[in-house]
Amino acid sequence: MANSILIIEDDEMLADNIRVHLERNQWETHVAHSAEEGLKKLEAVRPDMVLTDHMLPGKTGLDVIKGALAIDPQLKIIMITGEGSVQVAVDAMKAGACDYLAKPISLAELKLVLDTALGQSQMEKTLSVYQRRQPRGSLEAIIGESPTMVAAKAKARQVLDAERRMSDNDLPAILITGETGTGKEMLARALHYEGVRSNWPFIEINCASLPPNLLEAELFGHERGAFTDAKDRRIGLVEAAEGGTLFLDEIGEVDMSIQAKLLKLLEEKTVRRIGSVRERKVNIRIISATNRDLEKMVQEGRFRSDLYFRLRVITLTMPPLRDTGEDILRIARFYVQTHAKRYGKKGLRFTPDAEASLLRYEWPGNVRELRNMLEQTVLLAQGETITSDQLVFATGRMGGNGAGAGAGGHNDPASGTRPIAKIADVEQDLVAKTLEKTDWNISKSAKLLGLTRDMLRYRIEKYGFMRPD
Repeated sequence: MANSILIIEDDEMLADNIRVHLERNQWETHVAHSAEEGLKKLEAVRPDMVLTDHMLPGKTGLDVIKGALAIDPQLKIIMITGEGSVQVAVDAMKAGACDYLAKPISLAELKLVLDTALGQSQMEKTLSVYQRRQPRGSLEAIIGESPTMVAAKAKARQVLDAERRMSDNDLPAILITGETGTGKEMLARALHYEGVRSNWPFIEINCASLPPNLLEAELFGHERGAFTDAKDRRIGLVEAAEGGTLFLDEIGEVDMSIQAKLLKLLEEKTVRRIGSVRERKVNIRIISATNRDLEKMVQEGRFRSDLYFRLRVITLTMPPLRDTGEDILRIARFYVQTHAKRYGKKGLRFTPDAEASLLRYEWPGNVRELRNMLEQTVLLAQGETITSDQLVFATGRMGGNGAGAGAGGHNDPASGTRPIAKIADVEQDLVAKTLEKTDWNISKSAKLLGLTRDMLRYRIEKYGFMRPD
């Protein structure tokens, strides 16, 4: 099915040239020669996009933008301005146009702008579907009645109440701190979905999952030809989060070069795609999270102090699971019920010795470790009860008679048990062996590892590998 466009242009020759060019490129076109005629056609045909001149008889193009968005708030509109009409272009963008073109129009440039706007529209529709499928967070969904958890949720509610009373929608940045696996993402979702921007996107990215060059492209987008693989324009996650929340998980892993761009984003609310000379205004709020000591990183020169202070206008902390007392059992029972329903093993319950083991263990991986361990436990459970012998803790030792699970998960050398290897060590060994196997052929190694070449090069640099002579 062809994409449709409404062309509102009083210059009949120009309108016809645009129509012919777009029809050759598989667009379904509709033409109007005044604002009034255009708005009537818009209601009748409901096009995917509108291209409107500014200088029209009667109402102007700015009136078209306002009227069109009143009919369809998601509609993409491109304004045609006279040469040098910078203020008109600015007014058009403020009114809701997604882009503008200056006369005389280049048909090749017109196609590029339309393709970009269409891509953005399709991404927004995809994000809309994604948002509907995403779990909607809430503070009530965060399990916990211990003093530390109650205090954490109370502070979050204070923040939400203050934001509802704000006279504008320019919400302060929030930094969520806490150990890995404590539920920082869950709190970020709750702040978004219970906040004043809940009807707009919640976009998240793990900053530790990509090397710096790929992370920059993901965040800020790029223009066509900006780098080797940039075959098309692409909007970044910052623009995709328009109106809503951008959640930057693992913010402490961000490279210094990207930190400077994030600071500019926070201070000026503008974004510039890679390879572009144009800055675009964005309306987003930023929530970030880290398990690192950012203050210490600032002192060591590994994190920008100005960015740190901009990110931590409000700081919330998720407590480690070991400090939540009986909440450990509340959360454990919840996950047992969840996994039991999934695997068709309803009615499972802990024995007293199993609960004692759960309370003694220090949970270095926090809630994430508890959830994953209990999924394995439920999957392998034979009867209706879960004993301490069935609990496999991360040290590789059974929960057993109490002594095994406690003591912070440290190994007893005399027991003959081994700790589970760290992910970074496993990854480093795998990368080294793959490079050796392929005689350092980057393309082959990346393919075998399921990585892009850039991601593999990043890991080679990260682990300090040197190609042998």
